[in-house]
Amino acid sequence: MIAASGVTPRPGARGATLRVADPAGRLAGVRLRPDVRIDGGPDFRRRGDGWELAIDPPPVGRLEYLLELRHDDGRDEVVTDPGNPRQVDGAFGRKSVLEFPCYAPPAWLGSPAGPGRYEELDLPARGLDGVVTVRAWSPEGVGDREPLPLLLAHDGPEYDTLASLTRYLAAGVAGGWLPRLRAALLSPGPRNRWYSASARYARALADTVIPALEARRPASARIGMGTSLGALAMLHAHCRYPGALDALFLQSGSFFTPRLDAQERRFPYFPRITAFVAGVRAGGWPGRAVPAVLTCGTVEENLANNRAMAATLRGLGYPAALHEVADAHNYTAWRDAFDPYLTGLLRQMRA
Repeated sequence: MIAASGVTPRPGARGATLRVADPAGRLAGVRLRPDVRIDGGPDFRRRGDGWELAIDPPPVGRLEYLLELRHDDGRDEVVTDPGNPRQVDGAFGRKSVLEFPCYAPPAWLGSPAGPGRYEELDLPARGLDGVVTVRAWSPEGVGDREPLPLLLAHDGPEYDTLASLTRYLAAGVAGGWLPRLRAALLSPGPRNRWYSASARYARALADTVIPALEARRPASARIGMGTSLGALAMLHAHCRYPGALDALFLQSGSFFTPRLDAQERRFPYFPRITAFVAGVRAGGWPGRAVPAVLTCGTVEENLANNRAMAATLRGLGYPAALHEVADAHNYTAWRDAFDPYLTGLLRQMRA
């Protein structure tokens, strides 16, 4: 077992020095595996009884990373940093985190909030090879027949577990800085197929899922929300069924184009996505200009296609805005953008 490393701020700088203790000399090398590109090489250097790497921070407030340990017997092992207690769960597992002085977590994480009420639903969807599983959330004290805005979140359970979505909603409703509203946390099912501009999925969402939810709890407005492919799928559903959604909150959307996203060509649904995006840019989809708020990390591969999509939507008459946040493609970045950007959109939807 490798001894714990240490993370030490570098005096007079915004960087840090990472250290992996190796007093028995069992390692042949250590490499940093960060989520974003950093200046300088990723390889630690042997220093005394351990390995060290001094880094300058990338242009983000926080850095998620893993360590690759090369053992002297030829084995490679990828681990979280044993000496850094700050870790975070994400879509691709648990990672260590460095937070730089410019970063601050959202204040609402410490605000009072009740748990709200949850209801688990399985909605059979015609045309899909399965059901759409929904975890419905309501704040305390709301009548079942009271019409309220409904936030529909793709990857909803992940949003809740990894980005504290209903904690944010509960804190906002309790504090009065969000309107009273409900949320439908939509499970992704076969995510890549459903969320990749699938006509069948869009039809199921518009014709089955939303009507079934509204039959149980009336909605005064419907806000579609998603990240990455989930954001793309919400925009696609809105374009195919313009009456289904009244606003869009799209985070790090996978709005692929052949010119900007050639690295995604191996994705099996790449042609379907690029055809849809090209159709939007050409103005070929039914138009209903609803408020659209986009967020994207400043170091993401998706940044260029998000800039292009925001410009496209504005050109089509949407009141659309893109907000760039100093982070990468992860749930903490998406969480940190809820306030003020989702807050502002939800306030427009006040019942």
